[in-house]
Amino acid sequence: MAIVSPSVLSCDFGNLQKAVEMLDSSNAEWIHIDVMDGVFVPNISFGFPVLSTIRNHTSKLLDVHLMITNPDAYLTDFCSSGANIITVHYEACTHLHRTLSEIKRLGMKAGVALNPHTPVSVLQDIITEVDLVLIMSVNPGFGGQKFIASSVEKVIKLKKLIREKNTHTLIEVDGGINLENGRLLVEAGADALVAGSFVFGSSSPVETIKSLGELS
Repeated sequence: MAIVSPSVLSCDFGNLQKAVEMLDSSNAEWIHIDVMDGVFVPNISFGFPVLSTIRNHTSKLLDVHLMITNPDAYLTDFCSSGANIITVHYEACTHLHRTLSEIKRLGMKAGVALNPHTPVSVLQDIITEVDLVLIMSVNPGFGGQKFIASSVEKVIKLKKLIREKNTHTLIEVDGGINLENGRLLVEAGADALVAGSFVFGSSSPVETIKSLGELS
């Protein structure tokens, strides 16, 4: 069974509380929160006040994906705002081991995201320190993009590395997810699927989340 982490980036922000309460009552185990600074990616989303508001309306794990430069400067604030998982980009962290250690010291799970062009091999020497790897199956910054098919092979390579290193690192995939490619990803070894447009653009988001979670 796949962990489903719906992305609130695709919800109606005018009805944010309603959207979060819907997710809270659904089969989703996590809620995915994309934080963008307009520098690391060409878009700006939301920060601490919105995260705190979401935290106030759900008991789900908040899966916070930082698409920002210098994430180290904000880790304490994200923790205080209710994050349970913090995922930083490999491409944004000069001292990745130090960043991951600080996330864990603050009591959160530590994740590393890889852009589509970044190979799994860069994690060879640090995978044992990583709770979660987020494979970007689109270029980060905007929702609604087309799934990059080579991401399935990337999951297979990552799963092989995790087994070789005998670690319990989870694999999450984000971007263009639907039932068809979601099944391929889970079969390849993915543990968690992020879905935004596919969930919030469906006629029944709760049923869509349930269907994604049943993939095995």
